[in-house]
Amino acid sequence: MSRTLAIGDIHGGLRALKQVFERAGVTEADNLIFLGDYVDGWSESAQTINHVMALSKQQPCIFIKGNHDVWCEEWLRSGASNSTWLFHGGEETVSSYDNSTAAQRAVQLHFLETMPYYFIDDQNRLFIHAGFTSMHGPQKEFHSSNFSWDRTLWEMAITMDKHIQRDSLLFPKRLKLFSEIFIGHTPTLYYDVATPMHGANVWNIDTGAAFTGKLSVMDIDTKQYWQSDALPDLYPGETGRNK
Repeated sequence: MSRTLAIGDIHGGLRALKQVFERAGVTEADNLIFLGDYVDGWSESAQTINHVMALSKQQPCIFIKGNHDVWCEEWLRSGASNSTWLFHGGEETVSSYDNSTAAQRAVQLHFLETMPYYFIDDQNRLFIHAGFTSMHGPQKEFHSSNFSWDRTLWEMAITMDKHIQRDSLLFPKRLKLFSEIFIGHTPTLYYDVATPMHGANVWNIDTGAAFTGKLSVMDIDTKQYWQSDALPDLYPGETGRNK
């Protein structure tokens, strides 16, 4: 039986991705929805992109674009980098491309350029890296950068009183637009939580793989999840984004 699995922020941690897929028993029958940030942090960003591109040839995949992917895309396109990106994992990403050819970089650039910022399935579930601010949904968002940077949607969801029901006038209109919302971007480690978090109808799958956390995969129907080992254990001698 096929499942639909949401995958949190990888940040160049290809070993974690392979490990958590093995633990989750991922097969070619499963539908995979990646929530963005494939790069920046650990030493295998270019290799991670190659790996997920290969996955898309053998099973259904949706690749959402994250803010770190935007940075990487801009660098691959222009060759120019900025100090903010380099500090936040871009330096490791640049190094991961040392042995790549111009043709290989062009293929990866096209892959990043064609990624959607969000996806809405046939059950009205939204998958987006960060969030949106428009009361009419991401389709009406004025600033597309919010798709990969906004944290207000998540902050609103986790600060809501759990007793506020969906039919209440107090329930946020943004959240009523979708049956469920799946995001990454804001590590649950910020809240001293090492597993996926749930607020209102929003699920946060970013469990801090960029830092000292683990990579998480969730079955979006059952909410069962699987995790890799902590990334520093998989990449001894590296710091990831723990600078």
